Amino acid sequence: MKKIKKIVIPVAGYGTRFLPFTKSIPKEMLPIVDRPVIQYIVEEAVEAGIEEVILITGYSKRAIEDYFDYNVELEYLLEKKGKLEQKKLIRDISDIAKFVYVRQKEMRGHGHAVLQAKEVVGDEPFVVMWGDDMYRGKPSKLQQLIAAYERLEAPVLFTMKRDAPGDGDKYGYIEVAEDMGNGSFRIANMVEKPGDINKPSPYASLGCFILTPDIFPLLEEQQPGLGGEIVTLDAVNRLAKQRPVYAQECTGLSYYDCGDRLGYMKAAVEFALDREDIGQDFRKYLKDLNV
Repeated sequence: MKKIKKIVIPVAGYGTRFLPFTKSIPKEMLPIVDRPVIQYIVEEAVEAGIEEVILITGYSKRAIEDYFDYNVELEYLLEKKGKLEQKKLIRDISDIAKFVYVRQKEMRGHGHAVLQAKEVVGDEPFVVMWGDDMYRGKPSKLQQLIAAYERLEAPVLFTMKRDAPGDGDKYGYIEVAEDMGNGSFRIANMVEKPGDINKPSPYASLGCFILTPDIFPLLEEQQPGLGGEIVTLDAVNRLAKQRPVYAQECTGLSYYDCGDRLGYMKAAVEFALDREDIGQDFRKYLKDLNV
């Protein structure tokens, strides 16, 4: 079984939920204190053993490419001023992994975005994660998912229970064919945004997959689905008819949808409170607010 070394992160979307900010700046570059959301996602991947990060970008996403590139002029300026710690900080961001950028020339859905990575992925299994979903917890969701893949030796989707009112209109939901134990389920079917009444289970697919290269022919043939877009879950459904595909319930995690205003603010506050440098003062500030 091949080791998982590559991750595909689609970041080409318009980010309409954060307009007007995202008119010129990618939502993935929203700061959580002093780091953008995309850095937290890349760091989680590297911590789980990923070596190559494949970013599916669009015409307005140059800021992401620049962020993970070297900035020789800034490094020179920092060194000249004796700010060697800051110089190392920005150099380490660029050296954390190998970065590959693939342009998605038209927005045809996240399934179409994943398909753009076909040539770079080659014949290896790979991870797919979205560029605006953040999680906290140990072990991380990706560490738990990779462990399930190594145990099951088949494609695995990350799942958590999401059964709050309105969640049925936000996520795809899994119909369970067989309980494999250890929080793993063989998938019978998945339904994209079925509504609260029609959910086949409480298990939502939350945008993190370990896939194998046999998904690419299915994505190439996939007809547009919900919203006229090529949906990854539709192709995974077809794959599950050909071979076992599993879902892994990951536990001990807090989830933040940073593509949503409220989810982003929750992440910003909670991550700030955990910081050694500002957490104590920020907590006092929040307690002193007269709201």
